[in-house]
Amino acid sequence: IRNAKVVTTISKFSQSEIKKLGNYSTPIEVIYNPLSLSLTYSRREFNAEKPAILHIGNKQNKNLERLIEALKGLSCKLIILGKVSSTVRHKIDELGIECAITSRLSEQEMLSLYEKIDLLAFVSTYEGFGLPILEAQAIGRVILTSNIASMPEVAGKGAYFVDPFSVEAIRNGIVELIKNHDLREDLIEKGRENV
Repeated sequence: IRNAKVVTTISKFSQSEIKKLGNYSTPIEVIYNPLSLSLTYSRREFNAEKPAILHIGNKQNKNLERLIEALKGLSCKLIILGKVSSTVRHKIDELGIECAITSRLSEQEMLSLYEKIDLLAFVSTYEGFGLPILEAQAIGRVILTSNIASMPEVAGKGAYFVDPFSVEAIRNGIVELIKNHDLREDLIEKGRENV
């Protein structure tokens, strides 16, 4: 950083994280990530009886285990993009959650996946940006995401925010989005404006 003329990063949150590394005079400019998938708005009737909930990623910060706990007893289908450990798979089975696990999707398969979901659950405990938020907003899906790190910055007003460290908060957010049609429509519209 000290030897660079300028540093670029993907969010104001990441900019603040870089500044914590040291007292540098190097300018740090924010250039947001663009959408890389050719997603266009695709209206979908929300399945309030059994919504398809997408979770992307399997690293610790993606918070999959808390999401799984939050879904216990809810009528839904969890779709996980990314490989999961046998421990996580066992937990899904133990809690009786209907689940599909997939990975290594082509661009066309990703587009198709976004079209089939009702809700994106992106409750990470840490993200430098969070591109799936923009992707789900672009196609017109409602989003549950974290109220920390870069997620509020990226999502704008187009998502429902929860404490990602609270299973109860995640569960309550999902239940609210399932039950509240007007809230979903409002967040989807604000998400489209955000993109």
